[in-house]
Amino acid sequence: MKNRYLKKITAVAASFMLLGSMAVPAFADNVSIEGKKYISLGADLNTDERATVLSLLNLTEDDLANYQQGTVTNADEYTYLSSYLDASVIGDRALSSVRVDGKAEGYGLQVATKNITYCTEVMYQNALATAGVKNADIVVAGPYQISGTAALVGAMKAYEAMTGVTLSSDNVDTATNELVTTTDIADSIGSQEKAEELIGALKDIVVSEGLTDPDKIDAKIDDTAKKLEITLTEEEKQQIKELLQKISNLDLDVNQLKEQAKGLYDKLSNLDVNLNISQEQVDGIFAQIGKWFEQLWGQIQGLFS
Repeated sequence: MKNRYLKKITAVAASFMLLGSMAVPAFADNVSIEGKKYISLGADLNTDERATVLSLLNLTEDDLANYQQGTVTNADEYTYLSSYLDASVIGDRALSSVRVDGKAEGYGLQVATKNITYCTEVMYQNALATAGVKNADIVVAGPYQISGTAALVGAMKAYEAMTGVTLSSDNVDTATNELVTTTDIADSIGSQEKAEELIGALKDIVVSEGLTDPDKIDAKIDDTAKKLEITLTEEEKQQIKELLQKISNLDLDVNQLKEQAKGLYDKLSNLDVNLNISQEQVDGIFAQIGKWFEQLWGQIQGLFS
């Protein structure tokens, strides 16, 4: 009888262990860029502008010998961005430049901007994490106040050159879409910080819960916007929904996203809008646990009857 009892207890314990194992994330293969250095300069910088940008990037011409070098052209900008940005935003000169210093696994993405008006540091960070860029110090600079669109392209191309791995075209397209959508929402609601929180939280929810159903995505947009006290138009909701549907089709690891954009996701966790599991899943798990304990108590009672 004792053996039967021990077997049942073991089975219950194994069930708890199985439940725990279901929560262990599967990490993507890591490609290290630790110690590697890359600089991507806007192809249309003149001599004076180049000197200004290098100064803002804390580099001299002599320092460039220690860096892989590349350029981003205006044609590159249109290839990546024309589906999402008006020509007036992209412009006709590629000026923004980016310095990328590779760091160890687990470092995350740290972004600083200088003379950039269109994109914030968190917007770059979050979009680059979606693209698959990892573990780097990134500095984005313009010779004067500019949009900075070329720098997103430059950072992604830099990472490809440093790793020798081509980023997924779907991830790159979605990252570009994410950057533009976040900026559009920021302009509309008058707060870059709130827009960053909204898109970051929704991306986390969609990836961690594996959401693909359009109606459930709609509900999450409404619920998260309400929690953040953001009012969205129907057009803005649709724009965000289309982005989230793209994100849902990517092979993203929510733990990697949080590692690369740690500051934002720590903040979202404190705001209680960055949920890792749906309420339906929570209810289901506790229902299972309750059932297990009910069965266990029945088995214990049976031992003494």
